[in-house]
Amino acid sequence: MQLGEVLRTATFRLTLAVVVAMIGTAALQFSVGYSQTKAFEFRRTDELLHREAALLAREQKQDLEHKISERATDDLRVVINQAALFDTAHRHIAGDLHTWPEGLVVDGHVHEVTVLPNEDAPYVLRILAVPVEGDRVLVLGRGLHMIAEWRLMMRHSLLVSIVPTVLFALLCGIVLSHRALGRVGRMHEAIDRIMDGDLHERLPAGRQRDEMQRLAGSVNRMLDRLEHLMGEIRDVGNDIAHDLRTPLARVRARLDRAQAGMLSADDLRTVIARSIDDLDQCFSIITALLRIGEIENARRRVGFSVVDLNEIATDIVDLYEPIAETRQIRLAFRAASGPVPVHGDRDLLIEVLANLIDNALKFTDPGGDVTLATYPDGQGGVRLEVADTGIGIMPEERQAVMNRFYRSDKSRHVPGSGLGLSLVSAILRLHNAQLTISSARRHDARPGALFGVAFPPSTPVAAPPAQAGF
Repeated sequence: MQLGEVLRTATFRLTLAVVVAMIGTAALQFSVGYSQTKAFEFRRTDELLHREAALLAREQKQDLEHKISERATDDLRVVINQAALFDTAHRHIAGDLHTWPEGLVVDGHVHEVTVLPNEDAPYVLRILAVPVEGDRVLVLGRGLHMIAEWRLMMRHSLLVSIVPTVLFALLCGIVLSHRALGRVGRMHEAIDRIMDGDLHERLPAGRQRDEMQRLAGSVNRMLDRLEHLMGEIRDVGNDIAHDLRTPLARVRARLDRAQAGMLSADDLRTVIARSIDDLDQCFSIITALLRIGEIENARRRVGFSVVDLNEIATDIVDLYEPIAETRQIRLAFRAASGPVPVHGDRDLLIEVLANLIDNALKFTDPGGDVTLATYPDGQGGVRLEVADTGIGIMPEERQAVMNRFYRSDKSRHVPGSGLGLSLVSAILRLHNAQLTISSARRHDARPGALFGVAFPPSTPVAAPPAQAGF
């Protein structure tokens, strides 16, 4: 792993940002500390100058000249850096400041003045000029060397503290970036194996304690879903080939017999009619698959509105009641009192009820019962139930019957393609409704099946993510 790759990682760039923030914070602290120290030193210097000037102004003329000339007090020796006496014409009388500082005004206020000595380099003083006895002017000055010392000391402290901190932070950034690159490298290797066709491979996710592990966990769940969908596609392809092969083989056999020219006109019409029936079965399978794909892709949600489930159920019962009578089956509808609002597509809900009722009639023997019921669930939603007295569905098959082309051993003698409940399941997922399957009654031979559909409250909901369809 090259150093250039480490330096280009997001972790190292984040470390650089933190280092810059640390340097900026330290510089800001230095600036604030220095400005506060400078302001404090200015106030202290001004107070010292005013206090010493007030003490010296009370001295007699000869004593004042002597103290200024000889620096006769401790304050003049230690605290005051420059002291002098001038007359009103700014001529030197006594002291170590021989020329009147340029720009100095006798106003009793402290001024910051640059002094230009003859031999030394210029320097800045805080100077106070006050009139004293004998038409003279007392000039006292204090240098700013303490501020320079404070600045030098704070700068040295800043460098001593910030340089090791920055180096340590950069070292940590390189180490963390190296670790992150190692994890990303292992993920890339896993991804390469997945792209090479190993769909069982997964990204190293660990215990998902950080964002990289959580991301890997999410990708792994996505790969699980994709692998499941790929398996479904593979199974559906096999089922389509199996279900279409039988009717197409029958069509070919009949056409071969017709081509041989050994059939009468009536037999030929019979062959054509049966071939058309077989082809219609093939078309119905293809149409059902396309319909499921369209619904699973959520293309119909734009047509949703609030519809009355009682009204739809009444229309379906009226449609299937003659069929039930023909098969000697009692079809009953127990409607809830008042409207039963559901937010959905009316045509799709009709398709759900039609498939459930048709399925119940297929597996109910003559003399049996099929019951349709609607009622509120007490939580703002609606529940729909379709119960029959047929052969029922075994508990271990209740999830499998939702898959496409699934036919249990008990139902293989009943005409159908095995796509009806798959279509119902797809429509109900589009409506955010839950489908459950249970036994309609306790009976060993004929337990019956109870299909329960729980609709959410009739308020618009967001469309679910589109899924793969056919």
